[in-house]
Amino acid sequence: MIMSKSLNLAILLIDDDTSHREILSGFLKKIGCQVNSYPSGEEGISALKNRYADVVISDFRMPGMNGLEVLKQVKEINSEIQVIILTAYGTIEDSVEAMKMGAWDYLSKPVDLDELECKLKKISEHKILKKENEILHLQLPGESVVSDIVYKSKLMDKVLNLVARVSNSQSAILILGESGTGKEMIAKAIHQTSPRKDGPFVVTNCAAIPETLFESELFGREKGAYTGAHESFKGRFEIADGGTLFLDEVADIPYNIQVKLLRFIQEKEFQRLGSTQVIRADVRIISATNIDIEKLVNDGKFRSDLFFRLNVIPIHVPPLRDRREDIPLLVNHFIEKHAKINKRNIKEISSEGLDSLMRYDYPGNVRELENIIERAVILARGSIITREDLPLGRSLNISASLSETLPDQVEKLEKSLIRIALQQSNGIQARAAEMLGITDRMLRYKIKKYQLL
Repeated sequence: MIMSKSLNLAILLIDDDTSHREILSGFLKKIGCQVNSYPSGEEGISALKNRYADVVISDFRMPGMNGLEVLKQVKEINSEIQVIILTAYGTIEDSVEAMKMGAWDYLSKPVDLDELECKLKKISEHKILKKENEILHLQLPGESVVSDIVYKSKLMDKVLNLVARVSNSQSAILILGESGTGKEMIAKAIHQTSPRKDGPFVVTNCAAIPETLFESELFGREKGAYTGAHESFKGRFEIADGGTLFLDEVADIPYNIQVKLLRFIQEKEFQRLGSTQVIRADVRIISATNIDIEKLVNDGKFRSDLFFRLNVIPIHVPPLRDRREDIPLLVNHFIEKHAKINKRNIKEISSEGLDSLMRYDYPGNVRELENIIERAVILARGSIITREDLPLGRSLNISASLSETLPDQVEKLEKSLIRIALQQSNGIQARAAEMLGITDRMLRYKIKKYQLL
């Protein structure tokens, strides 16, 4: 038996089997829970109306009110109460129906006590995360970036919880995740919940800066520092003084500039290009990358000492395909947002359209989903987005076949998406890259690789 630290959950237990109810009640008290038990759904629901509970554990098959009816009543009383259903006779259909109605989970009788404790531990962790995330929202101004971080998944719950815990520190943060997952929004959330929230939040896309201009872009320059430098120029560190500098695509910083960045992190001072004057700046660095930066370190393409300085607190943002439960919320959010921007009377998406979006893997993640919805809002013929209104519609319905290897099928998918994006962007590669949720450089590489032009 696991017997972890005290869970401190208020549990309301409903089971018509007296001996089983007493065994469970004793075990729950032993692991630190406060337990009130009842022999019927009617008595349990009546008691719940007058007392607090974190969790309701209910048998499925009981005389009178069954487990599904208990679940429905519990959610009407307080939707925040989690429900675990117990059944000795339940079918898969019963379990699926309970989960659809909002049950946290289900267990077969006789109950495996270790498994029950694990599920209660997860509920306890979820409760803590939710509370900390509520605190995070309270710390932010009304029109904040966090209001745009739309989610219900436990994976994003953990990300936002970590944001709440690290925002008050001064440590460097490295945000890791695929292109389009929302790394910049996470960086903004950290800044806006930190003591630096009244200072500047300066975004620098390292992949977009020519190598020859990198030093002056970061550290500034003096007039005459090089041919064409007709005036003095403040760099990003100087502009970000008192605030946060977000280095997006940090893996693209040239190797010769990395040592100068390391020096700033260590000393909090720098010199403009063409000047001997030392300038001090109080800047917190948040960086992000969609590349395996540790591999770059191992290959000698990124300084290990700089990596360790940037990677004090890593935050991993999950891809959209790993948190599909967020897709319906994001779809509704983007419909409302872009209908308002484009003055379109679009209210919702059809079930067939949403089903297509739920099945798609989103190589461009949330950014790609937003682009799909934005174009659908513009193209929709009526007030409801249909399957036919969805851009990239053909690619959303690709069916896999085991007659081809996975790399072959991935290559076909990439070729198809790139062709469609180039067609819809009238051949403008920068716009096509944005539609696909990848960098211009990555698109050029794939066009060359697949010989598409």
